[in-house]
Amino acid sequence: MEKLFNQVYKGKKVLITGHTGFKGSWITLWLKLLGAEVIGYSLPPPTKPSLFETFNLEKEIKHVIGDIRDEDKLLKTFKTYKPDIVIHMAAQPLVRYSYLNPKETYETNVIGTLNLFECVRKTESIRVVINVTSDKCYENKEWVYGYKEDDPMGGYDPYSSSKGCAEILTTAYKNSFFNPKDYGKAHNISLVSVRAGNVIGGGDWAEDRLIPDCIRFLVKGKTIIIRNPKAIRPWQYVLEPLSGYLWLGAMVWQSPTEYTGAWNFGPNDEDILTVEELVNQVLELWGKGSYDVKSSGGLHEAKLLKLDISKARFFLKWKPTYNIKNAIEETISWYKTFYLQKEKDILHFSINQIQNYVNAAKLKDIQWAKED
Repeated sequence: MEKLFNQVYKGKKVLITGHTGFKGSWITLWLKLLGAEVIGYSLPPPTKPSLFETFNLEKEIKHVIGDIRDEDKLLKTFKTYKPDIVIHMAAQPLVRYSYLNPKETYETNVIGTLNLFECVRKTESIRVVINVTSDKCYENKEWVYGYKEDDPMGGYDPYSSSKGCAEILTTAYKNSFFNPKDYGKAHNISLVSVRAGNVIGGGDWAEDRLIPDCIRFLVKGKTIIIRNPKAIRPWQYVLEPLSGYLWLGAMVWQSPTEYTGAWNFGPNDEDILTVEELVNQVLELWGKGSYDVKSSGGLHEAKLLKLDISKARFFLKWKPTYNIKNAIEETISWYKTFYLQKEKDILHFSINQIQNYVNAAKLKDIQWAKED
């Protein structure tokens, strides 16, 4: 495992904000397998149960409980551990929650990102910063084309617009303080931002997300409730964007000025499904259950959203490893193992899922998975 991603992460200090969340827990586990020394800065796990606690990661990393809005504590953490690489994932990640708590959403997603960049400026050890935003950062015109990295930022709801703001902020800091033209003279930092689609995978228990909601209903033997059955999303397995983030970080580490800027990591066009199609596949794999459609209560939710991943395909030689069928199978297999088989060693099962994903990438001859 340590030979993946050009062996860049072996022995590196990697600080992850938001490491107690769903994606944060998976990338923390993967980085440990890659031989990295991981420092996590985050609020306590946001759900019960939580993937972070399921993986028992607190004992495996430098684990700091802190709010991204607390710049003093964040800076102290940076100064104490002196990371080489920073992956910024801390966020208020839910659209519907953002309608109820818009101020918290903007403070966390925009001011929190600003705090992080200021701490980066004051920490000499850092060489690479990966800012994780969202596919919802784009001004969504609900067209059939995938959004490219240079399309306008926007956002109808508070969450989406907060991510658009975070992207504009990232560009400003890249141009003003971390400009590639000044690398090696005024600074030694490479800054990138990454945008992924709707991520699915085992261990997500967040509210108002389709797969976790389905699992909650199925475990209780209740009818699944969906709001927008015809809405189309770029669904992808959790390890897909994480492989993109890690590969981009490795490329930037080795070529500090060549790969800065924004990058999309999404599924292939043929793997984009409606909510209803996804739920039907979940029910088939679970083996029983039903669903019903109810109104979203008047809150706006996008009906169509796609990403164009041509840039990552061409310049990074990155592409999806799993199709949507594989992604749903891996996801439901994890939850069935957790709930129905009472698997005691879900950590070992999850590590095997990472290894299986790596093996599939090798069979497809994907660049990041090569070990030479």
